[in-house]
Amino acid sequence: MRAVSVIRALGPIDAKSVGRDSLLRWMVLFPVLFALLVRWGVPPLTVWLAERFRFDLAPYYPLIVSIIVMTIPMLFGTVIGFLLLDQRDDQTLMALQVTPLTANGYLVYRIGVPAVLSVAMTLMAFPLMDLVEVGFGGRLMAAVGAAPLAPAYALFLAGFAQNKVQGFALMKGAGGLSWPPIVAYFIHSKWQWAFGLCPTYWPAKLYWEIDAGSGRSWLYLVVGLVLQSVLVAALLRRFNTVMHR
Repeated sequence: MRAVSVIRALGPIDAKSVGRDSLLRWMVLFPVLFALLVRWGVPPLTVWLAERFRFDLAPYYPLIVSIIVMTIPMLFGTVIGFLLLDQRDDQTLMALQVTPLTANGYLVYRIGVPAVLSVAMTLMAFPLMDLVEVGFGGRLMAAVGAAPLAPAYALFLAGFAQNKVQGFALMKGAGGLSWPPIVAYFIHSKWQWAFGLCPTYWPAKLYWEIDAGSGRSWLYLVVGLVLQSVLVAALLRRFNTVMHR
């Protein structure tokens, strides 16, 4: 089946599934709410901290934005991960194997959709936040660099959780991957590279380099995409194994 046919076949099913689940609806809307919270909350907080504690929050704006850049694909990946768990529990995945939809077409859809949605939402989040001045090229680079986190999270949940209860536990545990880049931001020595073992480090580091106007941004984009692609490939093999048990 062609890509358009796959989207027509599975898109409405996914939309209905998300619409029925209040948690998944909240996750889809959260990036917009988070971006608006930053827009309306951070500038007043900056003024308050400066007046009350003489602390300047402005130098940490790149860190705040990088957290959102990481969070958006993580949320979309989590939504798709829970949809996969639901479909596995309902035996939908088994039923799809006897339809004209090929296994490869289904997997491409499952990997591609959360990645594309996360890129689109990340690009939308920048003007909503209105916190930093980064050109469209930099925004697109940051969004693309973080996009593989979406299929990675989706495949992680679907490949290792036996049900939605375990999925919630894994989701909370995987949320801890947001912390290593935050810690790395305050390390200005070569030890910061140790955080490169964490997949969320590279999208965050990429954005910091873009914000700083570094000419090495493309290097971080390429390295991050390669490492995240290797992770996605490994998780895809795990998901295939679970799917064909």
